[in-house]
Amino acid sequence: MQFIEELRWRGLINDLTPETEKMDAGEMVTAYIGFDPTAASLHIGSLVPIMLLVHLQRCGHRPIAVVGGATAMIGDPSGKATERKLLSEADVNHNLEKIKLQLGRFLDFHAEKNPAIIVNNYDWIKEMNVLTFLREVGKHLTINYMLGKGFIKTRLETELSFTEFNYLLIQAYDYFWLHQHHQCTLQMGGSDQWGNITTGIELIRKKTGDTVLGLTCPLLTKSDGSKFGKTEEGNVWLDPEMTSPYKFYQFWLNCSDEDIPKLTRIFSLKNKAEIEALEAEHSKAVQLRLMQKELAKELTIRIHSQQDYAIALEASEILFGKGTTETLARLDEKTFLHVFEGVPQSEISSGELSAGIPLLDLLAEKTNIFPSKGEARKMIQGGGVSINKEKIEDASLVVTGDRLLNKKHLLVQKGKKNYYLVSVV
Repeated sequence: MQFIEELRWRGLINDLTPETEKMDAGEMVTAYIGFDPTAASLHIGSLVPIMLLVHLQRCGHRPIAVVGGATAMIGDPSGKATERKLLSEADVNHNLEKIKLQLGRFLDFHAEKNPAIIVNNYDWIKEMNVLTFLREVGKHLTINYMLGKGFIKTRLETELSFTEFNYLLIQAYDYFWLHQHHQCTLQMGGSDQWGNITTGIELIRKKTGDTVLGLTCPLLTKSDGSKFGKTEEGNVWLDPEMTSPYKFYQFWLNCSDEDIPKLTRIFSLKNKAEIEALEAEHSKAVQLRLMQKELAKELTIRIHSQQDYAIALEASEILFGKGTTETLARLDEKTFLHVFEGVPQSEISSGELSAGIPLLDLLAEKTNIFPSKGEARKMIQGGGVSINKEKIEDASLVVTGDRLLNKKHLLVQKGKKNYYLVSVV
């Protein structure tokens, strides 16, 4: 595979230095992308630059992931209207270890040929004192040059601290250090990083005379122009504790028909012929959401696991009437609550349930699922009431604690689509 050609048909190139075009005709290249550990997890916005490294390695080049232990303690001003909150060293180190594990799901650090490596820029920045930094880095980049960067201009209109101003120099030095110690000749990132990348290129040219390369991918937006990767609850994270596999799966499943062809090209590892065939099949019956299902499956397995995908799939089908009592019983409480998030909820005491609650009392008096016992009885007799996906045929049933899911919940279904969650407190 040719790296630049691969990125181009996938829509993953925004800017690149002219010499970068020659990569496909040359030898193996070492390239890096930096990931600042400003949170305990990467989010799906980070997946776009990660895919650059994935394709780089698949095309026979060597990827370096730089986890920015030093730069995270300052905060990148690129694309930000205000200064980031400074993190403590302990917070940065905690985040760093979590992110290392996540990157290991994408990059092969044990490949026989061109294995990926991961480094922390704190390891070389910490050795520099102020005088050394000013002489080795600051001397080679003028204030006029730095003020010419678009994101610096933008922040000067509001407020830019000296700390943030120096982020540009530190990232430039990262590129120089990697060029010297790992023969790195390409830096990549999102389009908001172009100013940082070209500053590193300039520093290397000034200090060594070498010509190195830069490449950025577009910042991903939805067809309506809004930022990709955000929900009403915030970022969609790669850490299952911050975004459950079920919610992660649902995010991709709910992508619009307008966005899904672009997203599949960016995030899927299927080749061009496979994606084009999938698009053709999808277009025959768009309502079946074939491309959404395929991408949701591929990414949930890659980022979480085959088992997490199977659980997410089962959980998703529950709301469409395909689930069973056994399916519900297999769901952990967190996934179960995510599936039924937003449905009407009621509470009953554990004492009441241990003594047993007549079903009609539960449905009409304890929870107000039905306005009266008469209406509840009528729907039971018509086969329209289920508890935990089991159809109830006996209106005289007494409900006890042995029916609880996760020892805490009852799922009542009224008709085909109306769910009610009853929790024991």
